[in-house]
Amino acid sequence: MAGVPLSWLCLCAALSRCLSHEVSHVSGFYSNSPQRLSTYTWFGNARLFRFRVPEGAGLVRWSLTVTRGSVFNCGDQNITVHFRSGAPPVINPIGTAFPNSTAFSLAFNLTVSVSRAQSSSVTLYNLTRPAAGDWFIAAHLPKDDGKIQQQGLPSCSYLLQPQMYVRRDVNTPILQTNIPLAQTLTQQQAQYRVFIPEFSSELSVFVQSCSLQTTPMSDCSLSITLGSASLGRSSAMAVNCSGGGPCSASLPNPPWNTWVRVSLDFSQANVSTTFNISVNYTVGCAPPSAESDVNVSFPLSASSLAAPLSNSCLRTPAVLRETQDVLSVRFTVANGSVTAPALTPTLLPLELESADSGGALILQLDLNTTSVIGPFDSVRACLTPFAPFLHLNTSQSCDAAFMTGYPLQVSSNETRALLRIPFPLAVTWYLSLQSICNDSAACGNVSAAVGVSASVSACVDECGPYGDCKLLRSQSFLYAACVCNTGWLGWSCSDGSSALSFSRQLAAALLLTLSNLLFLPPIAVALYRGYHPEALVYLLTMFFSTFYHACDQPGVTVLCIMDYDTLQFCDFLGSVVAVWVTIICMARLPYTLKYVLFMGGTLLIAMAMQLDRRGLWNLLGPVLFALAIMLTAW
Repeated sequence: MAGVPLSWLCLCAALSRCLSHEVSHVSGFYSNSPQRLSTYTWFGNARLFRFRVPEGAGLVRWSLTVTRGSVFNCGDQNITVHFRSGAPPVINPIGTAFPNSTAFSLAFNLTVSVSRAQSSSVTLYNLTRPAAGDWFIAAHLPKDDGKIQQQGLPSCSYLLQPQMYVRRDVNTPILQTNIPLAQTLTQQQAQYRVFIPEFSSELSVFVQSCSLQTTPMSDCSLSITLGSASLGRSSAMAVNCSGGGPCSASLPNPPWNTWVRVSLDFSQANVSTTFNISVNYTVGCAPPSAESDVNVSFPLSASSLAAPLSNSCLRTPAVLRETQDVLSVRFTVANGSVTAPALTPTLLPLELESADSGGALILQLDLNTTSVIGPFDSVRACLTPFAPFLHLNTSQSCDAAFMTGYPLQVSSNETRALLRIPFPLAVTWYLSLQSICNDSAACGNVSAAVGVSASVSACVDECGPYGDCKLLRSQSFLYAACVCNTGWLGWSCSDGSSALSFSRQLAAALLLTLSNLLFLPPIAVALYRGYHPEALVYLLTMFFSTFYHACDQPGVTVLCIMDYDTLQFCDFLGSVVAVWVTIICMARLPYTLKYVLFMGGTLLIAMAMQLDRRGLWNLLGPVLFALAIMLTAW
């Protein structure tokens, strides 16, 4: 992501405003390099862009510039652009099925149209009060129609270059807890922010003593908005207030260790407004303070990771994060399991970094039925980002302040629960567990041990038996996706609605490979006429073409006698050399000159194949040159 500097005129204007103490915001421009768009068959066809929205941004404007690379027989075209904050967008443009136990929310998208009369198109998209952090844009053309296009021929290509303009508010007032802030505004909107510490259970905002300069206090109508826009579900909460009296807004389960935006919007414009604003957050259940002298030994043992034994209302066992490889992270707790009592919830933090958002978060719970104590019913769990949900025994929902939580449950009947989240947000996720008992009078002794397996992997289910997990890169950001074969579709190649059966795969492989037996008549004729070098070329072409196509088959009908790249090179080389020697043989050249052309042409064709095997001129060039020699000789 590269920043585009402001012009000197804008810089001078900004400096003059700064010196006059009238600066309310600063601006910045950012751009990504243009990328060529592709038709969509899997996520690797989508072009991914990443932008960084700074803290305190009040407005973001994306400029999506689409340029047509060629006007050769190009009609109207629609380009789909997806947006998401915090992680790459989860998309499903061809309507495939997701695997079981997979939680996802499709990203917001818009369509950019380019008509046949346009060579370029510019689309603007504005977003006020955007969430800070990474924003990802994925773009692609419609579904692939399956047509094979020869490389080198003119085609309709489209380039997308996204640019971002950011207007960031400066000197935004910070609200302190229980400290009212007196304000007098002439604007219709006011922005504030408040920091939410860890273990906060509720955030409350109060607006009191609101009055207008020329209007009675009863007409001071306003709205309070908590949070920022992320184009997702429940990304902000708004409360409208009208009439007299104070206005307040409460946010249960606010995000921990982060800044929350507080926005006030007044209905009256061009009027001086006076009011007092204050905030208060409630600290809920928190673990006891650790002793000042803590000795941790390495390597870590189960005792050093175990939860402290205390009468706290919250159990927080330590979690070990182990980074194993790219998009491969494992979270470990003591002995691989945690005890979930009925009276107090157990909380496990799972910290994901920005580099982890390109994979999939996998969570599995296994109930140890031999560890159940008391009148046990089940263990209820919630996985939420930003802040935990701790009211497991009183609510069926897992929703936190701005995000939707994911509930899980294990019992004696269902001892295993599985949850998979593709492209998880790069924040701290919280897993809370608590036992639910049958008899409320005897809940004090109810508990159960639950095995917790949490990890980040590159792909969901490693794409299963019908796909391959591919590591992709967009600038410095790494992410992974599944490329499916034999007609299987979906995020993890689990959608078999269009899959080929084994009999169809076998029939396709046999028809393609056995078709090379048509080389036998030319080989026999060449041997009969005494063209032994030509017959050898035909024989080798038939051999390598047969086994290359046998190795190139998707699915289970595959036979590779040697390295795939070697088979492909020999097949491509033999195909062109067979055409070359056939035409040269027809030219009726002198014996010595003919075999000089055989050897020289073969060496040049091999060099061309090594440079670009699918190039149009690799076949067209030798054919035209050989035809020219033949016509000249005739």
